[in-house]
Amino acid sequence: MEIKELLAGKIGCECGKDHICPIDSVVIGENACDSITALVEKYNNILVVADRNTYAVGGKTVEEKVGAKRADTLVYATEGVLVPNEIAIDELKAHVTENTDLIIGIGSGVINDLCKHVSFISKLPYYIVATAPSMDGYASKGAALILDGMKVTLNADVPKAIIADVNILKNAPFDMIQAGYGDIIGKYSCLNDWKLAHLVNGEYLCEFVMNATYESVEKTVRLAEGLNKREADAVYALMEALVAVGILMAYVGNSRPASGSEHHLSHYFEIVGIVRGEEYFPHGVDVCYSAIETAKLREKLLALDNIDRYKTHHDNAKFEENVRRIYGSVSDEVIALQKKLGWYDVDRVSVYKEKWAEIKRVLADCPTSEEMLSLTEKIGLAYDRFVGLYGEKKIDDAKLYAKDLKDRYTVLWMYYDLFN
Repeated sequence: MEIKELLAGKIGCECGKDHICPIDSVVIGENACDSITALVEKYNNILVVADRNTYAVGGKTVEEKVGAKRADTLVYATEGVLVPNEIAIDELKAHVTENTDLIIGIGSGVINDLCKHVSFISKLPYYIVATAPSMDGYASKGAALILDGMKVTLNADVPKAIIADVNILKNAPFDMIQAGYGDIIGKYSCLNDWKLAHLVNGEYLCEFVMNATYESVEKTVRLAEGLNKREADAVYALMEALVAVGILMAYVGNSRPASGSEHHLSHYFEIVGIVRGEEYFPHGVDVCYSAIETAKLREKLLALDNIDRYKTHHDNAKFEENVRRIYGSVSDEVIALQKKLGWYDVDRVSVYKEKWAEIKRVLADCPTSEEMLSLTEKIGLAYDRFVGLYGEKKIDDAKLYAKDLKDRYTVLWMYYDLFN
């Protein structure tokens, strides 16, 4: 679907919900930044937010287009990766005054999430000027933050405007272009998880949103060659797909159409990397690699002809021992989340036995690990890099314990239930 159609919403959807997206403007194209002057016409005290890298790419241009309406500019001076934690949030909040009437973020994932969160708690509108086609959260309602060392997604409002200048996007670091492609390709995994959760747990599912997401994925699969060459048309199409998926998340009010087991593995590598001071890939790159791993789990489950001999079992002492080994300083938060959810006390194996034939049909309705590997290689991501950076032990731990970072059922729970 075209962005214009998605912005119009869908009233009376067959799923029983009205889908609305309160984004006023999405401007994607060459020289898109020229639209800023008109878009800020009704505002008078604008706070511009960037980090050092994104300010160098678009800061002066945005300030020029905003003109005298700019009241302040915050440029995060963080060395290395900017983490969307309490320190970064407080720094941004300190620049918001009683006169601030609009926040404009310049950046991608982290800047977008920080501006989204602070604008929401400050009851202010915000715009985002995208600097990379690197993730699908531009148009989503969730702000992905790291609070108390844990990766959490807090409710927030969508931006009032998304400005994506292809002249900027096509010159982004290539690993960020790979990340955007990977974030979309990973939807094969999360959409399968959504179907699985609907079957196993009776979770709400919208066929319209699911089919529209698949449409964006199928368009993106064809872009790899052009993205490798940084072709403007391919970068435009990727950005459009990323924004479309964000709007579809806003339609259902959560990230289910775009985030599943592959994202949980990605969050695991990020959190463990931060806790241990170890390197990790950009989010979408990890998602792309992790979708290969979740495909392997589906294949392992599909290889089970009969599960009658399986039964629900959970060794809590072993679980806590492994969580503390893996998550270190944030292990208490991980354990507390799972105690609150109580999912280890649920007998899912009986449900698996009852619905095994249907479950296998769902699991089979997803690309194989070899097909996912092929899609990953098309954008220049070598699987050996993934294994080389993390090692087999960290990857194996992720398959069993990445699920504990989130409150969402995915194939990771089925894998744990039957193979732990």
